[in-house]
Amino acid sequence: MKYYVVADVHGFCSILKDSLKEKGFFNDEEPHKLIVCGDLFDRGGEAVELQNFILELLEKDEVILIKGNHEELLVDMLNFWHRASYLESHHNSNGTVDTVLQLTGTRLADLYDNPSEVYYKMKETPFMQKILPAMVNYFETENHIFVHGWIPCESIRQNPYAVTYFAIDDWRKASAKQWSSARWINGMDAAYDGVIDENKTIVCGHWHSSYGHSRYERKCSEFGDDADFSPYYGKGIAAIDACTVRSKQINCIVIEE
Repeated sequence: MKYYVVADVHGFCSILKDSLKEKGFFNDEEPHKLIVCGDLFDRGGEAVELQNFILELLEKDEVILIKGNHEELLVDMLNFWHRASYLESHHNSNGTVDTVLQLTGTRLADLYDNPSEVYYKMKETPFMQKILPAMVNYFETENHIFVHGWIPCESIRQNPYAVTYFAIDDWRKASAKQWSSARWINGMDAAYDGVIDENKTIVCGHWHSSYGHSRYERKCSEFGDDADFSPYYGKGIAAIDACTVRSKQINCIVIEE
């Protein structure tokens, strides 16, 4: 099986398709699947197009969907559908409100005037009915583990800017709460602290790969003109989030097993 792996598409459907086309996804006549390591929506303006594309792949059994922290943000917002929650600053700044408006075909004014109507429209979208239920915490092959942020682990905050990560005995049996926390982890930091699988490479998204190139390889800045958003590879890790909103690209790595 050949796997085309991306992460953090964030609503940029055209860029995703361009990346897949470049790698040969659409012309591949051998068994193959797309793996999306979380964060389908928020920030980009092609949520409806992306929703339709993912639905097509689901029907053909050509996609594996990992749940990301932005999927959790959307569910969190819907769990508190009254006006105040919809308009919380983090829901706006992370693009979650815009995703809801795109997928429901509504306007921001509708959230002010009738938030419950928007809520019920969102609950009936293909994303909520078909895509979200298809998402998993992780996917595993013989040589790779695919997650969003990282595998569940423990952490201690040393100061406001530093966190140290520690492995747990069996992350595969982690609780829903532990998986929720893991979706927010910077996998590059966790891997540096030794939270890896000795026999497999963990492929993750969530945190821009330029962070690893800057901090651990010290070969560029994190966001400057010289920033490198190509996949970051370290011991036990492949971090592939290209920070698409900045780089205007989506990394796609191809794995055959």
